[in-house]
Amino acid sequence: MEVLPYKEKQAGKKEQVAEMFNNISHRYDFLNHFLSLGIDILWRKKAVKLLKADQPKQILDVATGTGDFALEALALNPDRVVGVDISAGMLEMGKQKMKRKGVDHIIDMQMGDSEKLLFEDNTFDAAIVAFGVRNFENLEKGLSDMHRVLKPGGKTVIIEFSRPRTFPMKQLYNFYFKSILPIIGKLISKDQSAYTYLPESVDAFPDGQRFLDILSAVGYKKVECRPLTFGISSIYIGQK
Repeated sequence: MEVLPYKEKQAGKKEQVAEMFNNISHRYDFLNHFLSLGIDILWRKKAVKLLKADQPKQILDVATGTGDFALEALALNPDRVVGVDISAGMLEMGKQKMKRKGVDHIIDMQMGDSEKLLFEDNTFDAAIVAFGVRNFENLEKGLSDMHRVLKPGGKTVIIEFSRPRTFPMKQLYNFYFKSILPIIGKLISKDQSAYTYLPESVDAFPDGQRFLDILSAVGYKKVECRPLTFGISSIYIGQK
């Protein structure tokens, strides 16, 4: 069953996700770090380190949002990072952030659809996504198109929420995600649907081995999953 942010609306998932992120873009960065207690920053650093040996020069950040993962990727000393997102609101916040940090000549923020990437085949040395793949309307299509634009031997590194499966983390996580997070999210972002959609979309996401199977099915090789922080999130790696 498809999980949608605004169940009462007729629009498809893609349009609804774009609208949701437009609505919360002004508070997104604050909420991200606040609701994760800043752990999301450490997760991004860890994911970027996995690409260090590859020294990618051209990096694609899909579902870039306000560009936090793209910024973290600068630690790899790339020539260019392209961030694509379907939310104009998030991109605008991201562009302002890149200008403030003086890195807008390296990080190029573009409007783009993960399922129809406007790049030639074999363009990028690496593709990265943080907390974006579960928002894809068609997961296989999005992963497949990222695979298409990677150079042979290029890697995709994905961070996504997963579900802890052991006591007491599983119970704590469920309580926080389903009872606390939607209340705080609504208070700060003023968008109730966005933070009830988050736990619902995580619940519906095929995490762990199921996600590795999908990566393999669309063409990735050497797929692996590395759980983070008691299994709250996972890093997935695949190679073209």
